[in-house]
Amino acid sequence: MQRNLCKSTMPAMTDEPARRGPSQPVRPTRRMDARSLRGLAHPLRMRIFEVLGLDGPATATHLAERLGESTGTVSWHLRHLAEHGFIEEETGRGTKRERWWRRVGVSNELNIADFRDDPDSHGALSVYLDELVRQYFHRVTTYLGEEWDETWRSAGTVSDWRDLRLTCDQLAALNAELMAVIARHTPAPDAEPAPDALPVVVQLQSFPRRDGGTV
Repeated sequence: MQRNLCKSTMPAMTDEPARRGPSQPVRPTRRMDARSLRGLAHPLRMRIFEVLGLDGPATATHLAERLGESTGTVSWHLRHLAEHGFIEEETGRGTKRERWWRRVGVSNELNIADFRDDPDSHGALSVYLDELVRQYFHRVTTYLGEEWDETWRSAGTVSDWRDLRLTCDQLAALNAELMAVIARHTPAPDAEPAPDALPVVVQLQSFPRRDGGTV
């Protein structure tokens, strides 16, 4: 009997899931290729891309102050991101000297298997994955180091479960169910948030572990 093999798929960012509730429009998805991967796979460009995704449009000056870089350096990387279709200028806002930039309204999806036989992309893929994990780690440590009242502190969680033993298909099904739950709680773009609502980041990390591996 031929066995179906699971593919390794890792989304570029998890702040804008492509799947939404039944009454919400589906967000367009772009599958990243070698060119787009190299266009994003730089630590500073990925940090810029993250800030624009989390906090919305910004100018090169604002981003430079936020990230501790020079405006000229940030401007160069902004143009690079725009050339590769990750961001765009927010027209009708700012001036010729001070342009506002925003994320393009597309979810970027990266499939690791696409680059398995492309040795020229391995360096960019390594940079991308390393920086992505750093971003995830930084978000958690920032949250843990901040002061929150007991209500918000008890609402959040940093948890893991280690007693699962699943097949490849079962793991894929688990991830699909979890993403569907998140999609149900994702409001429509034009929905008015509750007065006491705050931005929330959900980081989903589920993966197999070889028996006898380091805990």
